[in-house]
Amino acid sequence: MAAAPRRTAQPEADSEADDALLAVRAAEGDEESFAVPVRGHAPSLVRFATRLLGDRAEAEDAVQDAFVSAWRRLPEFHGRAAFGTWIYRIVTNRCLNMLRARKPLADLEDAGEVPAPDHSVSPARITEGRDALRVVRQALGLLSPEQRACWVLRELDGQSYAFIADTVGISQDAVRARVFRARRRLTQALGAWR
Repeated sequence: MAAAPRRTAQPEADSEADDALLAVRAAEGDEESFAVPVRGHAPSLVRFATRLLGDRAEAEDAVQDAFVSAWRRLPEFHGRAAFGTWIYRIVTNRCLNMLRARKPLADLEDAGEVPAPDHSVSPARITEGRDALRVVRQALGLLSPEQRACWVLRELDGQSYAFIADTVGISQDAVRARVFRARRRLTQALGAWR
């Protein structure tokens, strides 16, 4: 019996090469060449930005601003990084700037302990789920923008430390440290819900 053929990362590599070629064509003025990777990357970028910012409308604005910035900066794109990594970095920077501009919600010490849900009185788990989501959003608000970006990329988007390091512009060790600190802060803030 013949062994099953091994799957390779060829489609992903082809996609990156296609994106790079389209970026070069777009830099030469071909708007449609830029529209193709925009359509391809937009859904995941909006999801990522929504997770990072906590607001869909803000996320859409951030991604749109990032694409406008990317269009203007296409001559700077020399293919040293994959187009996807490059555009993620632009979106990440835009989101981090937006997060830094926000007034901090509170420090972890000021947050107090989150009360555990009272399962004996709760007839509707929907309400409990909404409360849990609200508490998670508040806990994410306690993270620094950089910690939040690294945590979202790692824990929610499942990205590698190398991808996150390229996207955020820091070393892999710095990414690991930020993800570790974010996990620790979230564990403290969400302790009653565990």
